[in-house]
Amino acid sequence: MPGILLGEVFPNFEADTTSGRIKFHDFLGDSWGILFSHPADYTPVCTTELSRAAKLADEFKKRGVKMIALSIDSVEDHKNWSKDVMAFANEAGTPLPFPIIADDKRELSVQLGMLDPDERNKDGLPLTARCVFVIGPDKKLKLSILYPATTGRNFDEILRAIDSLQLTAQKKVATPVDWKPGEKVMVIPSLPDSEASALFPNGVTTKEMPSGKKYLRYTQI
Repeated sequence: MPGILLGEVFPNFEADTTSGRIKFHDFLGDSWGILFSHPADYTPVCTTELSRAAKLADEFKKRGVKMIALSIDSVEDHKNWSKDVMAFANEAGTPLPFPIIADDKRELSVQLGMLDPDERNKDGLPLTARCVFVIGPDKKLKLSILYPATTGRNFDEILRAIDSLQLTAQKKVATPVDWKPGEKVMVIPSLPDSEASALFPNGVTTKEMPSGKKYLRYTQI
């Protein structure tokens, strides 16, 4: 089946973009990366999403994340559409701060499992779903979110998830429900109490549960 699973090396595809031809792994370098796909240029939800992503470009940069979008139209269409996107962001005349991949033959969309069978264009062809792929510096897929073409993404949530991914890649912790940076995190179950005490100088607290099992361990990073 087409598509890519968490933990797999992301394909090192070559593609034309609004910033020229790229080889994906070279584009990423040693950075984290985010690739988000769009059903088509000049579509309403996509325009709002790219506009929001553009406004958050500094937030992604601060986290060392390179941004790149994909849509099933040509480079020329992408460049012209970008003007609408930046105008919607109230930044008319400013260039889009990240490239858009041209996938007019839908080859990459098929390879990465991006097509939405329920949403079709005027010619009856399936649109690309709203995929989000976050790739680590090791070029492996760290997060995948798949929205249908009719539902716009929440980029605040994507940034929150990246904060969690980057933290948990470095520390032996997990982030609980609705976690935000600065809040307490959870010690992973495989870490013994003796090691946890040494690793987390701010201490570890355990939530008592009716089962008596001491698996809800919290610490402050």
